[in-house]
Amino acid sequence: MSAIAPSLSIAVFGAYGHTGRFVVARLRERGWRPRLCGRDPARLAQAAAAWPDSETCAARADDPASLDAALAGCAAVLNCAGPFSDTAAPLIEAALRARIAYLDTAAEQQPVLAAFERFDAAARAAGIAVVPAMAFYGGLGDLLATAAMGDWDRADAVEIAVALDAWHPTAGTRITGERNTAKRLVLENGALIEAPSPPPTRDWTFGAAFGTQPVAAVPMSEIALLSRHLRTRDAVAYLDQGSLRDVRDPATPAPVAADASGRSAQVFAIEARVRRGGEIRALGASGRDIYAATAPLLVEAMERVLDGRCRGAGVRAAGDAFDAADFLAALAPEPLRLYLGED
Repeated sequence: MSAIAPSLSIAVFGAYGHTGRFVVARLRERGWRPRLCGRDPARLAQAAAAWPDSETCAARADDPASLDAALAGCAAVLNCAGPFSDTAAPLIEAALRARIAYLDTAAEQQPVLAAFERFDAAARAAGIAVVPAMAFYGGLGDLLATAAMGDWDRADAVEIAVALDAWHPTAGTRITGERNTAKRLVLENGALIEAPSPPPTRDWTFGAAFGTQPVAAVPMSEIALLSRHLRTRDAVAYLDQGSLRDVRDPATPAPVAADASGRSAQVFAIEARVRRGGEIRALGASGRDIYAATAPLLVEAMERVLDGRCRGAGVRAAGDAFDAADFLAALAPEPLRLYLGED
């Protein structure tokens, strides 16, 4: 339990969504007082029935006054409501008005890049930390790459790869995928450029749980994050091709709870490899349920912002905001198991 948690409320936007429910549960486990926020009063009431002592506040991203009311008196806002192309900017603006920390779970690259471009100066001036993409897709890959890079001041290439035994997407994932028509970006020769189409494919040797898998280049928000703070010439991210087929297939069902916590039985591995010259450093993490794993990442980051373990105000990537190795160690062995990746 956090030593500073009991007297402080945390606004969770999208609290009744699949990931939002895991985030609310994690906050409660850590002693925080979540304020359940979202645009649908009926769904908020339904969520509150599961947590009778929780505050609720209906708010819409297109209604600044409702956002101000939702954030009033809170120490931070955690945005779990995609598509983040709709919600990120209005909620960051509301957080700046309230002078509180903002963190989100965006997997899309464009709203993350827009956060850096539009809000960094204002957040620094206000002394507020804004941490986008603090989730399985985005922040975790950036933390692994940063920790693997260690004392190197530059790298020639960073590669991140994800393997899932299956990907049963949530309704929110599907909506975001349909709405996210922006070209995916990779880092090449130090510049963000459009990823090739069709995406390049290759084999990637993961740890024992997955072995060698065919993967395709599917860069998400981790590329946006590491492009802002790691000195690397090239960077790309991959997803195993089986999971890519799952998420593209409209017949793939939504995740199903396999235990009382609501976690599915899905298992994952994510690895980062950093190369400089002929030397490679690699670090991986494995665990269960990518949506459930996002909650401890997001809440750990929030706690570090609030207790002063964040490296300053402004819009910050996970690996820039926090001591990456220490952050990852705090989540091991559960919900993450860390291991040295293949080289």
